[in-house]
Amino acid sequence: MSNTRVNRLHYIVLAFMALTFLTPLVWIVVASLDPNASDALKAPLSVTIGNYVSVLTNADNLKAYGVGFAISFVESLLVVVLSCLAAYPLSRYRLSYKKAFMNIILFMTALPMIAVIVPVYKMYLSLGMLDSLWGVILYLSAASLPYGIWLMKNFMDAVPAELEEAAWVDGATTMTSIRKVVLPLMFPGICTVFIYTFSKSWGNFFVPFILLSSADKLPASVKLYQFFGQYGLIDYGPLAAYSIIYTLPSVLLYVLSQNYMSKGFSLSGAAKG
Repeated sequence: MSNTRVNRLHYIVLAFMALTFLTPLVWIVVASLDPNASDALKAPLSVTIGNYVSVLTNADNLKAYGVGFAISFVESLLVVVLSCLAAYPLSRYRLSYKKAFMNIILFMTALPMIAVIVPVYKMYLSLGMLDSLWGVILYLSAASLPYGIWLMKNFMDAVPAELEEAAWVDGATTMTSIRKVVLPLMFPGICTVFIYTFSKSWGNFFVPFILLSSADKLPASVKLYQFFGQYGLIDYGPLAAYSIIYTLPSVLLYVLSQNYMSKGFSLSGAAKG
């Protein structure tokens, strides 16, 4: 087979994959503007923003968005702070069991959080932490910490230790050097961990669904289920509008942070300046 035919075959496969991913996105946009939306992708007879209005004027939906944002934001903040504190000794100090500890963290990143939900549910029941937003935040934070520590340690390794040593010579303490030297230089890595953790938490359905029982405490990821009625009836228009609004925080967070995330970590020459 000639190179031209191989290249054409590659383009056909890539075009098919792109179409597979784009079709659901196109359907969501079209259905959100269709007053008579269905599960089929079709051009609407009329265009309306009524689906968005019905979603945004519902107080329960707005509260669910707020609860979901609070859970994701607080969890991401906790993971970033704790990951930085845990990654610093792993990056800077010579520890006896560092390799074994990093292997354990790597193993924990592959452990599904839902796999331990049963013992966690029993523990929360004994501690009286069921139906608690803080209980959900703590569980999600613990589940995201291994990957956060692993990423943060790799980002911190890229910051030259000579810069910290120069700060120590000038009289800075360890915490001061971390706050004024290390963290500013690894800010793209902090953005990466924050965005990854936020997106993972924002889209989590099972953990809040299992640990929360009060309807007013359910986040947006669980409230999405309200559009699936009995006997297979689904409100496709409001569902599509709700889904588009639901994706905005993660998309906006990525767009606002991409300038920081795109910066490189080639800082080896900074210590020589």
